[in-house]
Amino acid sequence: MQGNKVNLLFVEDDTNLGFVIKDQLEMAGYAVTWAQNGADGLKMLLNHDFDIAILDVMLPKLNGFELAEELVENKPDLPFLFLTAKSMLEDKVKGLKLGQDYITKPFEFQELELRIKNILNSKLYLNKTEVQEVSFTIGKYEFDYVNQFLSKGDSVQKLTKKEADLLRMLCLHKNEVMNRESALKSIWGNDDYFNGRSMDVFISKIRKYLKDDENIQIINIHGVGFKLAVR
Repeated sequence: MQGNKVNLLFVEDDTNLGFVIKDQLEMAGYAVTWAQNGADGLKMLLNHDFDIAILDVMLPKLNGFELAEELVENKPDLPFLFLTAKSMLEDKVKGLKLGQDYITKPFEFQELELRIKNILNSKLYLNKTEVQEVSFTIGKYEFDYVNQFLSKGDSVQKLTKKEADLLRMLCLHKNEVMNRESALKSIWGNDDYFNGRSMDVFISKIRKYLKDDENIQIINIHGVGFKLAVR
C-alpha cells in the first residue's frame, strides 16, 4: 500500500487505452504504475511491491502469460488478472489457471474495478480467516500452507498459491462438504463459468498430488461442492 492507496501495476502496450485506464484507476483512488511492455513489467514486479497487477496478454518483449508465469514463480502471493482482447475459451482457461480473473476488451471500467475489488477482498479474507490453521495432516501427507509444500516422507511437492489456497480450504472442511460457490468467491473472486472450469482443473491436480494414499478421496458432490474424505 502507498499510504491508504492500493498499489497497482498495470501492464498494457496500447498507449491510448493505457492513458484512459490509468487515469480512471487513479481517479478511483489507486496508486498506478504503468509499464508498456512485458519486460518492463517484469522488472517492476521484481523490484517493487504491489498489491495487485493487471496484465494485458498481447504484450511486446514478454507476453502476458509468460509474465504471469514469472510472477507466480517469484511473487506467488501477488494476485493478478488478465486484460485482453482474446476471447477464445482455451485462452480464458489458460488465463484462469494462472491468475485470479480474466476480462476481455471492450469492457466498462465499472466491471474492471469490481473485479479488482473482488480479488482484493478475497485475498484479505484468506489472510484473516483462521490464520492460526496453516499446518495440516492429510492421511500420510503433511501440508505446510505458509511455505506451500505438500510432503510425504522424503517426497515434497511445491504448490502454487492457488493450489495451496484450495487445499487449505478443503482441509478446513475435512470430511465435510466444501461449498463450491464459497470457494470460488474466496479464492477466484467470483463464481462464474470460467472460474468454475479453472477450479475443476485445480481439483484434478490436487487429486494427483494425494493419489499415493488410498485412504484419501476428493469427492465431487454434484451441484454443491467437494469433500476431502480421509479415512
